[in-house]
Amino acid sequence: MADKVKVTLVKSTIGAVPKNRKIVEALGLRKIGHSVDLPNNAATKGMVQKVQHLVKVEEI
Repeated sequence: MADKVKVTLVKSTIGAVPKNRKIVEALGLRKIGHSVDLPNNAATKGMVQKVQHLVKVEEI
């Protein structure tokens, strides 16, 4: 199991539910194509699961 995950925003949040917009912002993502390295823990997994239609996840 990887220690970190790379999360990339691949779809716009313009038409997304406001709750999903806040989750994307909390993940630290700003623009389409922006990536962040996050710890692979339960909190991150839960957030990514909620916005899985907007992001791409890769294990590092």
